[in-house]
Amino acid sequence: MSTNSTGPPQHISFKHCTEVGPLCPVEATVLGYYPNLGVNAFLAAAFGLCMIGLIGTGIWKRTWGYSIALTAGCILEFAGYIARVLLHQNPWNSNAFQTQICAIILAPTLICISVYLTLKHITLSLNPDLSRLRPRLYPLIFVPADVSCLILQAIGGSLAASAGYDNPNLLLTGDRVIIAGIALQSAVLGGFGGMCVDYYLRVRAWVRSGEAERVAPEALATWNDRRFRMFCYAVAGAYAGILIRCIYRIAEMAGGWGNPIMQDEPSFIVLEGFCIVIPVVLLTAFPPGVLFPAMADREAQRFRRKKAADKAEPVASGDEGAQSEKKETVPEALSV
Repeated sequence: MSTNSTGPPQHISFKHCTEVGPLCPVEATVLGYYPNLGVNAFLAAAFGLCMIGLIGTGIWKRTWGYSIALTAGCILEFAGYIARVLLHQNPWNSNAFQTQICAIILAPTLICISVYLTLKHITLSLNPDLSRLRPRLYPLIFVPADVSCLILQAIGGSLAASAGYDNPNLLLTGDRVIIAGIALQSAVLGGFGGMCVDYYLRVRAWVRSGEAERVAPEALATWNDRRFRMFCYAVAGAYAGILIRCIYRIAEMAGGWGNPIMQDEPSFIVLEGFCIVIPVVLLTAFPPGVLFPAMADREAQRFRRKKAADKAEPVASGDEGAQSEKKETVPEALSV
């Protein structure tokens, strides 16, 4: 591309760049660097192994809801880091860039769903009366809120991916929508963390008062159970990692596409990559099916009831259907 030295400076467009060259330097890409092959391949392999482990324990212990959300998050993370491996070969690969942007941004939102499911079962196993909310309301509040974050981020990622280099206004809009989704996710995580801390303090005071030993020895046994505590520590560690990642992402996206934070790979690897892979490893290595059997049993019962209800629904009608619904309502209320 030539420029006229006596006229005004010419704007150089990179929208037709497909590979690195003299007119298409790597510095002109959004990331501004060749993604590190070894680190990104390691992260892809780690998520892939966790995905296999989650599928195995999910089928073995029948923790369907918990495992499905985590596995879906791992699939997106795996796809995102495979895309970054491809970007190492060609930083101008637009398909790989769009894949890694969308997949890596959306995946933690799915992982959060599994975290949000745990508080309901913890309260049911210890003392539901000490909870500020009815236990069944926790997933009904936090999971839809999390899905709202997912929808916002998906819309923002789609806008950014479709904008390219020739529509900066659409690119900026996508960036702002993504920031809104991540900010909402951080707020939801903060609210959930506050509820968890509040419940922990109330249960600890209840146990120290000696009342738990008198009226609920099974709950006290669960509270003191080493495996249960290991599971809770794993969930707490996963929560902390995801929250740190969300805060980093807000700062990264706030500067717009191609800003200095976005073009700093070490901070991305630590605050995005490892702040998500460590939570996933924790949740995979310390599964509720092994360490918190009560949660696995309730999950399995819920799916069995749902399956039985689906089979019975076509033949139930009139008073017979009402009787069937009434019979199923009582055990469901007792198990939830």
